[in-house]
Amino acid sequence: MIAAIPFPPLSPELFTISIGSFEFALRWYALAYIAGILLGWKLATMAVKRAALWRFDAPPMAPAQVEQFVTWVILGIILGGRLGFVLFYQPAYYLANPGQILMIWQGGMSFHGGLLGVIVAVLLFCRSIRAPLVPVADMMALSVPPGLMLGRIANFVNDELWGRPTDLPWGVIFPSEAAQACGQAAGELCARHPSQLYEAGLEGLILGGLLLWMVFRGGALKRPGLVTGTFFIGYGLARFAVEFLRQPDAQFVSLGNPLGLAWHVGSWGLTMGQILSLPMIAVGLGFLLAARRRA
Repeated sequence: MIAAIPFPPLSPELFTISIGSFEFALRWYALAYIAGILLGWKLATMAVKRAALWRFDAPPMAPAQVEQFVTWVILGIILGGRLGFVLFYQPAYYLANPGQILMIWQGGMSFHGGLLGVIVAVLLFCRSIRAPLVPVADMMALSVPPGLMLGRIANFVNDELWGRPTDLPWGVIFPSEAAQACGQAAGELCARHPSQLYEAGLEGLILGGLLLWMVFRGGALKRPGLVTGTFFIGYGLARFAVEFLRQPDAQFVSLGNPLGLAWHVGSWGLTMGQILSLPMIAVGLGFLLAARRRA
């Protein structure tokens, strides 16, 4: 008998309302997106209301403009996240089934795609109101970690994106048939790393706490680019590290590539998550160097 944690009795749906033949379900994943956006909105508003936090005591936008900005960001998250998942992870499937690309309620969102979508939204919005780009990026970086944390917790509740098999005592026995397909002996249960919770702690709790301290206690917003660079590097390193324990996407796994490496030479290589994280780390270093030059 393995020492592991049974999966808690959780349902992906918070509640379901039936009206005739139509059913509306509020899922934890959707609630995580909503709560993450609201918390990010609150943090951004708090920051721009405190002029003394910013360089030259000049916030990049007025509090009233933050509301408009959030609308643009939501569109960037949804469109970029979905298209990123389609292009980065399952292009062949969606090329054969293009009608399913817009079916976001069936799941399938990419953080890296969502990030690209948000970058485009930020560029367009800043151009429309003539806001300084780098301070706006710092405001965004401060606002993102709560949503990341809640999103990863929702992944755990949904019994998805779990980690590789483990015999460590905090391994979790996820209930889905796919999670139990570990190649173990008949009759034995498979425990896996709760990699969703690892990411929630690293990308959300720890990185978010660091950015909060930097902004509200460390004066980081007076050095444009410092908060953005820290976010990119922190997220990139956290995601790169957790990928070693995260179950790879099924389309990358084969008999000759059991680790699911998207790029490899022999048994050495990188997963798709690690490949997409390396440019983030490089961009973060660029922001930190630029912030240092400005200082």
